[in-house]
Amino acid sequence: MTNQTAVNGKTALEWAERASESLMNQYEPLQLSPANRWHYHQGVFLCGVHSVWQETKNDEYFHYFKEYVDKLVDEQGNFYFARDELDAIQPGLLLLPLYNQTGEERYKIAATKLRNLLNTINKTKEGGFWHKDKYPYQMWLDGLYMAGPFTLQYGQQFGQPDLVDLVLYQESLMRKNTKDEKTGLYFHGWDESGKTPWHIPGTNTAPEIWGRSLGWYGLAVVDIISMLPDGHSKKEELIGVIQDLVHNLVRYQDEETGLWYQVIDKGDQEDNWLESSCSSLFVYTIAKAVNEGYIDSKYYEHAQKGYEGIIRHCIEVDHHDQVILSGICIGTSIGVYDYYVERETSENDLHGVGAFILASMQMNQLKSK
Repeated sequence: MTNQTAVNGKTALEWAERASESLMNQYEPLQLSPANRWHYHQGVFLCGVHSVWQETKNDEYFHYFKEYVDKLVDEQGNFYFARDELDAIQPGLLLLPLYNQTGEERYKIAATKLRNLLNTINKTKEGGFWHKDKYPYQMWLDGLYMAGPFTLQYGQQFGQPDLVDLVLYQESLMRKNTKDEKTGLYFHGWDESGKTPWHIPGTNTAPEIWGRSLGWYGLAVVDIISMLPDGHSKKEELIGVIQDLVHNLVRYQDEETGLWYQVIDKGDQEDNWLESSCSSLFVYTIAKAVNEGYIDSKYYEHAQKGYEGIIRHCIEVDHHDQVILSGICIGTSIGVYDYYVERETSENDLHGVGAFILASMQMNQLKSK
């Protein structure tokens, strides 16, 4: 039986709809911040809106994310995007469903441009993608989500199986180079050159396990597993990866609130703080892994506790019934501990709200066993 327990008077689907509509009512699609740009902040939020449309078939959601794309991608499939960073690929997750739904060639052309970014982006000696040109020789956990699910879908849809292998290889490099054996979790990134001020000598990893980057990694891995056909040679290996990740992740879940900390494994530090976007991404990862049967159903309780914690500790509903999500860390590079805990937070930042909507849609499907 699908779990539809209401939290603060709303089911998970109702929370997803209200969070989507709160921003849809406030902004024309192209005015979502950063306005007039092809950007992953909008991409994450609109992927959430897309998931609500898939469930409800309410065309208001479809037309909203379609308008964002249509105002940026012209009739010939031309559009402006950053060509030196993996982040630019993430909104491509909107192009594929639009192409499937409408058959308009411009969406496929635009998607192909993003796919071809992978031909020119810089790489490490092992063939790992630099996160951005301005971060030379660095691989970030974030990048697996920014480019992975789109690239894998594109490869499957347009008959390029080498792209599936490419994504799986990138994940293996990320795991190999960033895993922390002490916690079983993953550092924010890795610097092949060993020249950044933050690298740990010997391993060249980032010094900290930052919440949202680990959340992007979890989201990416659980989505990638779901896209691989049964019997794929890497599917069982990745299921093992997600089992190990969740097992270790729940050890750092805050007992009182159900949330996770900005720096995951240092909740005992007074200046560390609970962060809503990573908590949403972890809820998504755990809930989807339970839904798909990748992990034991006992972890359902951790997803439920985290989800309730986000709503009770990070969400306010104003007098217009608009959802306001707080405690979202602003965009963040790699740094030392003080850098992370001194980051500012914002309200209704798009990747925070997007992560919450995605988490809500998995909680909507979550089956209590």
